Amino acid sequence: MSEVNKHQHFILHKPYGYLSQLINNQNKRKNKRLLGELYDFPEGTMAIGRLDENSEGLLLLTTNGKVSETIRSTKVEKEYYAQVDGIITTEAIKQLQKGVEIGINGTKYTTKPCKVKSVSTVDTFPFADRKVRDARHGPMSWVSITLTEGKFRQVRKMTSAVGYPTLRLVRIRIGDILLKVNPGEVEERNSF
Repeated sequence: MSEVNKHQHFILHKPYGYLSQLINNQNKRKNKRLLGELYDFPEGTMAIGRLDENSEGLLLLTTNGKVSETIRSTKVEKEYYAQVDGIITTEAIKQLQKGVEIGINGTKYTTKPCKVKSVSTVDTFPFADRKVRDARHGPMSWVSITLTEGKFRQVRKMTSAVGYPTLRLVRIRIGDILLKVNPGEVEERNSF
């Protein structure tokens, strides 16, 4: 059996409210929804990186640890669409592009420079129709943030650091793989 056929790879659109894990191995999370409820993944499948329970979008899974390590590296871009509280300003976008100070495990950390731009429409991706809040609580806007690092809750911390807390976060791209499947759907691939 060749190396390519020996392993299995999957693209998943992780829905809001699911943990990025296949089995529950913690006592305090007994009633949480897990990825294994969406698809019968083979034994040994692992999520490549994570999306927190309140985030959604593109998640890659594999049975090949070497592939996982490569994709999680700083050589591969990850692009997120963040819906933020308020209409994000050009100044805030410039701050995000240069890098902002956030807290990681109680330590101050300055993010690496990254690509950031305002997004006027998100219709090109299969987003769930999910209301974040009522419009009477003020305006919201979308911003695209492309990173090569992935610290814990980094995008949420970055937008908050410039005064625009994230209300909704969707990963739309990892490397050259775009989010094309609907929420909860899985696509099996020969390779990444």
